[in-house]
Amino acid sequence: MLTILDAIGNTPLARLSRIVPEGAADVYVKLEFYNPTGSYKDRMALSMIERAEQRGALRPGMTVVEYTGGSTGISLAFVCAVKGYRCRIVSSDAVAKEKLRSMAIFGAELEVLKSQGGKLTADLVPRMMERAREIAAEGSSYATDQMRNPDMVAGYEPLGEELLRQVPKTLDVFCAASGTSGMLMGASRALKRAGANQATRIIAFEPATSAVLSGGPAGQHGVEGVAPGFVPPQFDRGVVSETRAIDEAAGRHMARELARHEGIFAGTSTGLNVAGAIQLACELGAGHTVVTVAVDSGLKYLAGDLYA
Repeated sequence: MLTILDAIGNTPLARLSRIVPEGAADVYVKLEFYNPTGSYKDRMALSMIERAEQRGALRPGMTVVEYTGGSTGISLAFVCAVKGYRCRIVSSDAVAKEKLRSMAIFGAELEVLKSQGGKLTADLVPRMMERAREIAAEGSSYATDQMRNPDMVAGYEPLGEELLRQVPKTLDVFCAASGTSGMLMGASRALKRAGANQATRIIAFEPATSAVLSGGPAGQHGVEGVAPGFVPPQFDRGVVSETRAIDEAAGRHMARELARHEGIFAGTSTGLNVAGAIQLACELGAGHTVVTVAVDSGLKYLAGDLYA
Protein backbone atom coordinates (compact mmCIF):
# COMPACT_ATOMS: atom_id res chain seq x y z
CA MET A 1 0.00 0.00 0.00
CA LEU A 2 1.41 3.37 -0.99
CA THR A 3 1.84 6.10 1.62
CA ILE A 4 3.30 9.61 1.49
CA LEU A 5 6.66 8.05 2.42
CA ASP A 6 6.78 6.68 -1.14
CA ALA A 7 7.01 10.28 -2.37
CA ILE A 8 10.54 10.57 -0.95
CA GLY A 9 13.32 10.69 -3.55
CA ASN A 10 13.42 10.68 -7.36
CA THR A 11 13.69 14.47 -7.36
CA PRO A 12 14.30 16.49 -10.56
CA LEU A 13 17.62 17.83 -11.83
CA ALA A 14 17.75 21.31 -13.36
CA ARG A 15 20.48 23.04 -15.40
CA LEU A 16 21.15 26.65 -14.45
CA SER A 17 20.61 28.79 -17.53
CA ARG A 18 20.94 32.47 -16.55
CA ILE A 19 23.41 32.99 -13.69
CA VAL A 20 26.35 30.86 -14.84
CA PRO A 21 28.92 33.00 -16.70
CA GLU A 22 29.58 32.40 -20.38
CA GLY A 23 32.44 29.99 -20.97
CA ALA A 24 31.94 28.20 -17.66
CA ALA A 25 31.09 24.54 -17.15
CA ASP A 26 27.44 23.47 -17.06
CA VAL A 27 25.96 23.60 -13.54
CA TYR A 28 23.14 21.28 -12.56
CA VAL A 29 21.15 21.45 -9.32
CA LYS A 30 19.30 18.52 -7.73
CA LEU A 31 15.97 19.95 -6.55
CA GLU A 32 15.59 18.25 -3.19
CA PHE A 33 12.79 20.54 -2.06
CA TYR A 34 10.51 18.23 -4.07
CA ASN A 35 10.62 15.80 -1.13
CA PRO A 36 7.46 15.81 1.05
CA THR A 37 8.75 18.18 3.77
CA GLY A 38 10.77 20.26 1.29
CA SER A 39 14.20 18.89 2.21
CA TYR A 40 16.64 16.11 1.37
CA LYS A 41 16.58 15.16 5.06
CA ASP A 42 13.46 13.11 4.33
CA ARG A 43 15.77 10.56 2.73
CA MET A 44 17.92 10.06 5.81
CA ALA A 45 15.03 10.21 8.29
CA LEU A 46 13.24 7.37 6.51
CA SER A 47 16.46 5.36 6.29
CA MET A 48 17.29 5.76 10.00
CA ILE A 49 13.77 4.78 11.09
CA GLU A 50 13.17 1.86 8.74
CA ARG A 51 16.62 0.30 9.13
CA ALA A 52 16.24 0.50 12.92
CA GLU A 53 12.83 -1.19 12.60
CA GLN A 54 14.35 -3.94 10.47
CA ARG A 55 17.01 -4.64 13.13
CA GLY A 56 14.46 -4.59 15.93
CA ALA A 57 16.17 -1.59 17.56
CA LEU A 58 13.00 0.49 17.14
CA ARG A 59 9.67 -1.08 18.07
CA PRO A 60 6.08 0.15 18.49
CA GLY A 61 5.64 2.19 21.65
CA MET A 62 9.20 3.52 21.68
CA THR A 63 10.19 7.20 21.42
CA VAL A 64 12.47 8.55 18.71
CA VAL A 65 14.99 11.13 20.03
CA GLU A 66 17.25 13.43 18.00
CA TYR A 67 19.25 16.68 18.14
CA THR A 68 18.93 18.84 15.04
CA GLY A 69 19.67 22.15 13.38
CA GLY A 70 16.24 22.09 11.80
CA SER A 71 15.36 20.05 8.74
CA THR A 72 16.34 16.67 10.23
CA GLY A 73 13.86 17.33 13.02
CA ILE A 74 11.09 18.15 10.57
CA SER A 75 11.79 15.03 8.53
CA LEU A 76 11.95 12.76 11.58
CA ALA A 77 8.77 14.25 13.00
CA PHE A 78 7.11 13.66 9.61
CA VAL A 79 8.21 10.01 9.38
CA CYS A 80 7.24 9.40 13.02
CA ALA A 81 3.81 10.93 12.38
CA VAL A 82 3.21 8.51 9.52
CA LYS A 83 4.47 5.51 11.51
CA GLY A 84 2.96 6.41 14.88
CA TYR A 85 6.07 6.99 17.01
CA ARG A 86 6.43 9.63 19.70
CA CYS A 87 9.20 12.04 18.64
CA ARG A 88 11.29 14.23 20.95
CA ILE A 89 13.59 16.81 19.39
CA VAL A 90 16.38 18.97 20.82
CA SER A 91 17.06 22.08 18.74
CA SER A 92 18.08 25.71 19.34
CA ASP A 93 16.85 29.26 18.87
CA ALA A 94 19.50 29.70 16.14
CA VAL A 95 17.17 27.68 13.90
CA ALA A 96 14.55 29.38 11.72
CA LYS A 97 11.23 29.72 13.51
CA GLU A 98 9.47 28.12 10.55
CA LYS A 99 11.49 24.95 11.10
CA LEU A 100 10.69 24.76 14.82
CA ARG A 101 7.00 25.32 14.12
CA SER A 102 7.02 22.66 11.41
CA MET A 103 8.45 20.06 13.82
CA ALA A 104 5.69 20.84 16.30
CA ILE A 105 3.00 20.69 13.62
CA PHE A 106 4.09 17.14 12.79
CA GLY A 107 3.72 16.29 16.49
CA ALA A 108 7.29 16.48 17.78
CA GLU A 109 7.92 17.54 21.39
CA LEU A 110 10.57 20.27 21.29
CA GLU A 111 13.27 21.39 23.67
CA VAL A 112 14.90 24.57 22.35
CA LEU A 113 18.36 25.48 23.70
CA LYS A 114 19.64 29.05 23.86
CA SER A 115 22.34 30.08 21.39
CA GLN A 116 24.80 32.98 21.46
CA GLY A 117 23.01 35.79 19.68
CA GLY A 118 21.12 33.45 17.38
CA LYS A 119 24.34 32.19 15.76
CA LEU A 120 25.68 28.69 15.23
CA THR A 121 28.77 28.34 17.44
CA ALA A 122 31.18 25.50 18.16
CA ASP A 123 29.58 24.64 21.52
CA LEU A 124 25.96 24.55 20.33
CA VAL A 125 25.71 21.19 18.58
CA PRO A 126 27.65 19.33 21.35
CA ARG A 127 25.21 20.81 23.90
CA MET A 128 22.27 19.63 21.81
CA MET A 129 23.81 16.17 21.47
CA GLU A 130 24.33 15.86 25.22
CA ARG A 131 20.76 16.89 26.02
CA ALA A 132 19.41 14.37 23.49
CA ARG A 133 21.47 11.64 25.20
CA GLU A 134 19.93 12.59 28.53
CA ILE A 135 16.40 12.42 27.11
CA ALA A 136 17.04 9.06 25.44
CA ALA A 137 18.20 7.64 28.79
CA GLU A 138 14.88 8.50 30.43
CA GLY A 139 12.88 5.60 29.03
CA SER A 140 12.15 3.29 26.12
CA SER A 141 13.77 5.32 23.35
CA TYR A 142 15.68 5.02 20.12
CA ALA A 143 18.26 7.79 19.63
CA THR A 144 18.75 8.23 15.90
CA ASP A 145 22.00 10.16 16.63
CA GLN A 146 22.37 11.41 13.07
CA MET A 147 26.05 12.39 13.30
CA ARG A 148 27.15 8.84 14.14
CA ASN A 149 24.45 6.80 12.44
CA PRO A 150 25.56 4.91 9.30
CA ASP A 151 21.90 4.48 8.33
CA MET A 152 21.86 8.23 7.74
CA VAL A 153 24.63 7.96 5.13
CA ALA A 154 22.97 4.96 3.48
CA GLY A 155 19.78 6.98 3.07
CA TYR A 156 21.51 9.28 0.60
CA GLU A 157 22.94 6.60 -1.70
CA PRO A 158 19.80 6.68 -3.88
CA LEU A 159 20.45 10.38 -4.55
CA GLY A 160 23.76 9.46 -6.18
CA GLU A 161 22.09 6.66 -8.13
CA GLU A 162 19.50 9.12 -9.41
CA LEU A 163 22.24 11.50 -10.57
CA LEU A 164 23.86 8.71 -12.57
CA ARG A 165 20.61 8.37 -14.52
CA GLN A 166 19.90 12.10 -14.81
CA VAL A 167 23.18 13.85 -15.67
CA PRO A 168 23.34 13.87 -19.48
CA LYS A 169 27.14 13.58 -19.74
CA THR A 170 30.21 12.93 -17.61
CA LEU A 171 29.84 14.24 -14.08
CA ASP A 172 33.15 16.02 -13.47
CA VAL A 173 32.43 17.49 -10.00
CA PHE A 174 29.86 16.76 -7.32
CA CYS A 175 29.95 19.41 -4.60
CA ALA A 176 27.95 20.49 -1.55
CA ALA A 177 28.21 21.94 1.93
CA SER A 178 28.86 19.50 4.76
CA GLY A 179 26.85 19.29 7.99
CA THR A 180 26.59 15.71 9.16
CA SER A 181 28.39 14.99 5.84
CA GLY A 182 25.81 12.25 5.20
CA MET A 183 24.50 13.51 1.87
CA LEU A 184 27.97 14.11 0.45
CA MET A 185 29.27 10.73 1.67
CA GLY A 186 26.19 8.69 0.70
CA ALA A 187 25.68 10.16 -2.76
CA SER A 188 29.43 9.96 -3.45
CA ARG A 189 29.47 6.30 -2.45
CA ALA A 190 26.97 5.59 -5.22
CA LEU A 191 28.89 7.72 -7.73
CA LYS A 192 32.17 5.98 -6.96
CA ARG A 193 30.59 2.56 -7.44
CA ALA A 194 29.89 3.46 -11.07
CA GLY A 195 33.00 2.69 -13.11
CA ALA A 196 32.39 5.47 -15.64
CA ASN A 197 32.29 8.03 -12.83
CA GLN A 198 35.39 7.04 -10.87
CA ALA A 199 36.99 10.30 -11.96
CA THR A 200 34.26 12.46 -10.41
CA ARG A 201 35.79 14.95 -7.98
CA ILE A 202 33.95 15.29 -4.68
CA ILE A 203 34.27 18.73 -3.09
CA ALA A 204 32.99 19.70 0.36
CA PHE A 205 31.99 23.30 1.06
CA GLU A 206 31.82 25.10 4.41
CA PRO A 207 31.33 28.71 5.52
CA ALA A 208 34.60 30.65 5.50
CA THR A 209 34.09 31.79 9.10
CA SER A 210 34.03 28.18 10.37
CA ALA A 211 36.26 26.30 7.94
CA VAL A 212 37.14 23.38 10.22
CA LEU A 213 37.36 20.81 7.41
CA SER A 214 39.91 23.06 5.69
CA GLY A 215 42.04 23.28 8.82
CA GLY A 216 40.69 26.56 10.18
CA PRO A 217 39.18 27.31 13.59
CA ALA A 218 35.52 26.85 14.44
CA GLY A 219 33.61 30.12 14.37
CA GLN A 220 30.18 31.71 14.20
CA HIS A 221 28.07 31.51 11.07
CA GLY A 222 24.44 31.65 10.02
CA VAL A 223 24.16 28.78 7.53
CA GLU A 224 21.74 26.38 9.15
CA GLY A 225 22.49 22.68 8.99
CA VAL A 226 26.18 22.89 8.04
CA ALA A 227 29.58 23.37 9.71
CA PRO A 228 28.84 22.09 13.24
CA GLY A 229 32.24 23.28 14.52
CA PHE A 230 33.94 19.89 14.39
CA VAL A 231 34.77 17.25 11.78
CA PRO A 232 31.69 15.02 11.53
CA PRO A 233 32.41 11.41 12.57
CA GLN A 234 31.38 10.03 9.18
CA PHE A 235 33.26 12.53 7.05
CA ASP A 236 35.72 10.45 4.99
CA ARG A 237 38.67 12.43 3.64
CA GLY A 238 39.49 9.49 1.39
CA VAL A 239 36.31 10.23 -0.59
CA VAL A 240 36.70 14.01 -0.76
CA SER A 241 39.06 15.53 -3.33
CA GLU A 242 38.99 19.01 -1.77
CA THR A 243 37.42 21.07 0.97
CA ARG A 244 36.64 24.66 0.09
CA ALA A 245 35.59 27.63 2.24
CA ILE A 246 32.84 29.79 0.71
CA ASP A 247 31.99 33.31 1.82
CA GLU A 248 28.62 33.22 3.61
CA ALA A 249 27.59 36.63 2.25
CA ALA A 250 28.21 35.37 -1.30
CA GLY A 251 26.05 32.33 -0.55
CA ARG A 252 23.20 34.48 0.77
CA HIS A 253 23.40 36.72 -2.28
CA MET A 254 23.34 33.64 -4.49
CA ALA A 255 20.18 32.33 -2.80
CA ARG A 256 18.40 35.53 -3.79
CA GLU A 257 19.84 35.42 -7.32
CA LEU A 258 18.61 31.83 -7.72
CA ALA A 259 15.06 32.91 -6.93
CA ARG A 260 15.11 36.01 -9.13
CA HIS A 261 16.86 34.61 -12.18
CA GLU A 262 16.44 30.82 -12.12
CA GLY A 263 13.14 30.38 -10.26
CA ILE A 264 14.83 28.18 -7.63
CA PHE A 265 13.53 29.23 -4.21
CA ALA A 266 15.82 27.74 -1.57
CA GLY A 267 17.70 28.44 1.66
CA THR A 268 21.11 29.51 2.93
CA SER A 269 23.00 26.26 2.42
CA THR A 270 21.70 26.01 -1.16
CA GLY A 271 23.04 29.50 -1.83
CA LEU A 272 26.42 28.40 -0.48
CA ASN A 273 26.29 25.27 -2.65
CA VAL A 274 25.54 27.16 -5.86
CA ALA A 275 28.06 29.93 -5.15
CA GLY A 276 30.74 27.26 -4.76
CA ALA A 277 29.55 25.30 -7.79
CA ILE A 278 29.76 28.39 -10.01
CA GLN A 279 33.30 29.09 -8.74
CA LEU A 280 34.27 25.58 -9.81
CA ALA A 281 32.44 25.91 -13.14
CA CYS A 282 34.45 29.03 -13.96
CA GLU A 283 37.69 27.21 -13.12
CA LEU A 284 36.82 24.13 -15.20
CA GLY A 285 35.46 25.93 -18.26
CA ALA A 286 33.09 24.90 -21.02
CA GLY A 287 32.59 21.23 -21.79
CA HIS A 288 32.57 20.12 -18.16
CA THR A 289 29.75 19.42 -15.70
CA VAL A 290 29.36 20.47 -12.06
CA VAL A 291 26.47 19.15 -9.96
CA THR A 292 25.25 20.40 -6.59
CA VAL A 293 22.10 20.21 -4.49
CA ALA A 294 19.21 22.53 -3.63
CA VAL A 295 18.86 21.38 -0.04
CA ASP A 296 15.47 22.72 0.99
CA SER A 297 12.71 25.20 0.28
CA GLY A 298 13.05 28.94 0.74
CA LEU A 299 9.66 28.88 2.47
CA LYS A 300 11.56 27.83 5.62
CA TYR A 301 13.49 31.12 5.67
CA LEU A 302 10.87 33.83 5.19
CA ALA A 303 10.85 34.99 8.83
CA GLY A 304 14.62 35.47 8.96
CA ASP A 305 16.93 37.94 7.26
CA LEU A 306 17.79 35.92 4.13
CA TYR A 307 14.94 37.38 2.09
CA ALA A 308 14.39 40.53 4.15
